Amino acid sequence: MNTVLLPGRSLLSWKDYSRDEIRALLDLSKEVKAQKARGERPQRFQGRTLAMIFEKRSTRTRCAFETAFGEEGGHPVFLSTQDIQLGAKESVEDTARVLGRMFDAIEFRGYKQSTVEILAEYSGVPVYNGLTDEFHPTQAIADIMTLEESFGDCSGKNLCFVGDGRNNVARSLMVICSKLGVHFTVVTPRTLFPDDGLRKLCAPFAAGTGARIVVTDDLDAVRSADAVYTDVWVSMGEESLRAERIKELGPYRVDAALMARTGRPDSIFLHCLPAVKGEEVTADVIDGERSRAWDQAENRKHTVKAIMLATIA
Repeated sequence: MNTVLLPGRSLLSWKDYSRDEIRALLDLSKEVKAQKARGERPQRFQGRTLAMIFEKRSTRTRCAFETAFGEEGGHPVFLSTQDIQLGAKESVEDTARVLGRMFDAIEFRGYKQSTVEILAEYSGVPVYNGLTDEFHPTQAIADIMTLEESFGDCSGKNLCFVGDGRNNVARSLMVICSKLGVHFTVVTPRTLFPDDGLRKLCAPFAAGTGARIVVTDDLDAVRSADAVYTDVWVSMGEESLRAERIKELGPYRVDAALMARTGRPDSIFLHCLPAVKGEEVTADVIDGERSRAWDQAENRKHTVKAIMLATIA
């Protein structure tokens, strides 16, 4: 197995990782997936412990971290906000100090990006962002892995996100695509354009790799896309805006007609799940032969495992 050594590194977003580092993690992800397919179960986390903090519910993130760590002989410990004092009776800083003395690494899934940043600053162990309102980096690398399984090296490929351009998945994809040279287009209503700060952040990354980053409200922008990606219209914590989001995003539903606008019979469909079939995507698309949503879900596990293998000393 190729060795990727990033000891002690946290993953809060892809901003602080180089193209070569991300590339190495992708290659390692493919290796651990192949090992799993061969039935190999090396115990590389034996004697290690992982704290898993969840403010938000989860299927794929929780299962990816628990199974990736556990099948390698490690001991993952699930901690909801009902189990610990995170930010309530105890400050996030103090929780980080305590967990850092008891665990080899920490995963966090919740609301504020500042929380995962504080955990990384004060714990002294690798911290992994399993989702915040700003970024979802472990999802984005699984998405790129899935893209490469269909088309080979992602550099120069066209990935088109259709939906809420401000959400954490779209934001994370913009960062990782700009780092890897993937042409990334966000198709979204003008009211949901990603913020200028993120676009300015990604501009020098894209300039260095040749990636084109486009934000538009024109659905014709999906033409020639290798992959069309969407996500739920109502993110966790925005349930009160459901009626407004449905009205805004109704024209941006991914259906067979929109997939046909790519002009390519080989373009694929991506979704990070869970999906609300009939809203952001029709059932015939996500359940159809062009969908790779289930591969993405599986690849969450392999990419998470690779990240932990590289960063836990």
